[in-house]
Amino acid sequence: MASITTTYTVIHCVLFMLLTVRFSSCFIGWGDGYRRKVSLELNPGLSPSLTPPPGVGLLHARAEGVNDTLHFLFCSQGAPALLLVHTNSSSSTLEVDWPAFLAHNTSGSLRVEPQSSILYSNAVVFTRLWEYDDVNDTADPSKVPPSSFLAPYELQTFTWADLNATLDPVSHTALLCGGDGGDSFSNGSLCLKFSAFEAAGRDQGWPSLLHNANSSQISVWLDGVKPRSNGSRFSLELQSVGGAYPMSRVDVLRSIDDEYTPSIFKVSQWASSPPNSSSSVLGYAQWKPVAYRKAKPVFEDATPCHHSPPEPLAWPPPSGLVLAFYTEGSHSPTTGLNITFSITGDPYYNTTNFLRWTVLVGLGSAPMDSFSTLVLTIMAVGLGTPLLIILLGGVWVCIRGKATPTPAAYEPIN
Repeated sequence: MASITTTYTVIHCVLFMLLTVRFSSCFIGWGDGYRRKVSLELNPGLSPSLTPPPGVGLLHARAEGVNDTLHFLFCSQGAPALLLVHTNSSSSTLEVDWPAFLAHNTSGSLRVEPQSSILYSNAVVFTRLWEYDDVNDTADPSKVPPSSFLAPYELQTFTWADLNATLDPVSHTALLCGGDGGDSFSNGSLCLKFSAFEAAGRDQGWPSLLHNANSSQISVWLDGVKPRSNGSRFSLELQSVGGAYPMSRVDVLRSIDDEYTPSIFKVSQWASSPPNSSSSVLGYAQWKPVAYRKAKPVFEDATPCHHSPPEPLAWPPPSGLVLAFYTEGSHSPTTGLNITFSITGDPYYNTTNFLRWTVLVGLGSAPMDSFSTLVLTIMAVGLGTPLLIILLGGVWVCIRGKATPTPAAYEPIN
């Protein structure tokens, strides 16, 4: 009877631990319950009498909070760019002087009003795609001779498909695909998929970056692009333009959990912060150092990537959005870095003719991965159950020992 009671006690204790873990996970991993009201609009305020050039589009994702607003602007005029503007007003609006904006030579033609409500702004621009012939299999552009570099693809010269054809206001996504019109892109394209979010969550497919209501996401991929050498590898050039505080450093954070991105225990964060402050983050571009060689990858299709140190640049990027928002003469410093894909020994691009990489762009500190309910449950059961059995077993032995009468020193003889 005591054994049955002990068994039920163990079961009840384990169930209590599971419920405790499930409840505590709300605070450990999914405590970000903040939500925003997100709406998408393509070419806001454009008069029917004006027609943008083919492939030129301006997508405005407005994420309204309780007392603030995030404006995400994704634009294909010039080099593709994503601009984030944060205001302290829930009624701030976007205003575009379309004739001046389409002229591509007028700064200040795109504004967020009232301008006095702007707290933070930063733009990430996708400027170049570098291709090099990695004959020695170094997977490091700094170790290959200059003659191995092929002419870079200038993304400002690409012809892009119409954003309106891929705009999804329900899922808050849009897909931008294009090419340079040359032979390499005759049957392939470079694509950028923009996503905005109302609340915390993560994508189903790898790398499954954790996002929240203060972030947006860009997935970049090459699909079917013909390489110009048998040993081609690629690097993607990014530039950032900030207001008072540009994204000037990359922090590499480590984790002991690879549940959502198998074999990846690091996350890189290109951060914007005030001078002399390494802890306060105003905005960021975050990615995991991994890319994938197939659209629906398995574990073997992952390939590592690495970044170059950010460097200050003398000139702003060739983006119509950046020129339109940041007025001439304003202090808008520019920095740049390269994301290089693959490592020594990995297959070259021509084995699959596909490569995909994802980056998160947002406000404040980036959301960080933590142990999921499943992992916490396994830890609780694996570590807690043996301890409970030992503890309850010891208690049962003590009780059992006290309940058993001690035999007399001398037994009577019949």
